[in-house]
Amino acid sequence: MSSQAGRGGDLVALTGATGFVGQAVLLAASRRQLDVRALTRRKQRLRGGVEWVDGDLADTAALKRLMQGASAVIHIAGVVNAPDPAGFEEGNVQGTLRVIEAAHAMGVGRMIHVSSLAAREPQLSLYGASKLRGEKLVRASGLDWTVVRPPAVFGPRDTEMLELFRLARRGVVPLPPPGRLSVIHVADLAELLITLLPSSEEATHRMFEPDDGEPGGWTHVGLAQAIGVAANAGTRRRKPIRPLSLSPRVIGLAARADRLLRGAKAKLTPDRARYICHPDWTVSEGAQPPKSLWHPRIDTREGLNATAAWYREAGWLK
Repeated sequence: MSSQAGRGGDLVALTGATGFVGQAVLLAASRRQLDVRALTRRKQRLRGGVEWVDGDLADTAALKRLMQGASAVIHIAGVVNAPDPAGFEEGNVQGTLRVIEAAHAMGVGRMIHVSSLAAREPQLSLYGASKLRGEKLVRASGLDWTVVRPPAVFGPRDTEMLELFRLARRGVVPLPPPGRLSVIHVADLAELLITLLPSSEEATHRMFEPDDGEPGGWTHVGLAQAIGVAANAGTRRRKPIRPLSLSPRVIGLAARADRLLRGAKAKLTPDRARYICHPDWTVSEGAQPPKSLWHPRIDTREGLNATAAWYREAGWLK
């Protein structure tokens, strides 16, 4: 199903539009009156300013339809969990290659590629290694590219951090071994991706690691406590939550158990277990986008409170 975008101006091609980050990008594009042509694997409702193209990253004809007449492409789609290396290769490497080839074929010169901080430590996970290979293809593409490596992303509609909010309501939050991480609200990330669309000396052929602006990032315990405050706001619970740091061995055993219970739908895979046990997932010093170009606007504590409120209203958090 499609709704022909027609508000004038440049057209933006978007992959991953139906996902967590993609939905936020559609909202940010709408606020700026940008027309978007978006790839989807399922029929979507009509939406002003958005033209839906049926297809996926394996469909080269659909990718060319996606790119036709576009001035730039934001590539978000990818694979976070896969049962084997082939799944990561197909989703994060070959899929990215097809997007690049379609951009060249249809004359789209600008590409914003959403990667992951996991690409910084490719030896830790198949996911991180595949994201790094995707980045290398983008950097060698000959396009006017910018790579964005987000840290942990949170906000309304997110299903990845939802379990932490649910556990916080019960009073105990299991965590990886002690470490630090950076986070970013999905709306801030979406604004960055839209801001990067025009070519500029500040953004062309650059790699950025955006975050919420918290100096030194968050400790695992500190973030868990902030989630606990947000999750229990408005309830009778007054006691602070109990963060419980687990060893890599215990997390590895939990990952194997999750695979046995949920099979291909497991979220805590052995691959992810190796990734989350790394002690430092803070953004690199000096890797943030220039403040003249973009800066985060959403305080993380306020963002967590708003996210918990959205979960409750949606019936996801009870």
